[in-house]
Amino acid sequence: MKFKLQRFFQKLGKHQHTLYANTVVTIEAMIGVMGIALMTGLAFARFSRPTARVMFSRVAIITQHEGMPTLIFRTANQRRNMILEAQMGVYLMRDDITLEGESIRKIYDLKLVRNQTPSFSLSWSVMHIIDESSPLYGMTAELLTQTQALLMISLSGIDETVAQIVHARHSYGANEILWNHQFVDIIHNTPDGHRYFDYTHFHDVLPV
Repeated sequence: MKFKLQRFFQKLGKHQHTLYANTVVTIEAMIGVMGIALMTGLAFARFSRPTARVMFSRVAIITQHEGMPTLIFRTANQRRNMILEAQMGVYLMRDDITLEGESIRKIYDLKLVRNQTPSFSLSWSVMHIIDESSPLYGMTAELLTQTQALLMISLSGIDETVAQIVHARHSYGANEILWNHQFVDIIHNTPDGHRYFDYTHFHDVLPV
């Protein structure tokens, strides 16, 4: 029995030193190292990528603000840290008729009262004044529905912790734009003079 085991290990050692065995072992080692590196990189890229976690109000409203009809919607930062150099873009997409009588889908930029903020930490009320230069000037709720209007929202900024760019998108259909409503106030004062935000009524609106 001892002699057979010696012969077995001698054959095994002999085969391990052939060119074929060395080539197979080398390829297996390279594939193993590359596979581990690839999986580690994918897992790190997936789980380390920051998410915006921005909450948008369920509806947008059109109401009087400072004596002018104004489109307003709310956003809130649900992260524990701030989004730096946040920039907001709002676009109106609707069906229009050209001078030649052709139906075309157009996208309009909506000018905001404030389209950027150095630090987005809590809440942000985004406003667009509807004056003669606004694509919404002269529009009604019925016209928004007929033209299949859609508000497209784009928010981007820099995550304060990892210094990476984060993005958030949202949209409002014609049925999600309420006329002559106002948002319920979410900023309250405590008896000792401090302010706090109550997000319980973040989405709530009241008719004017």
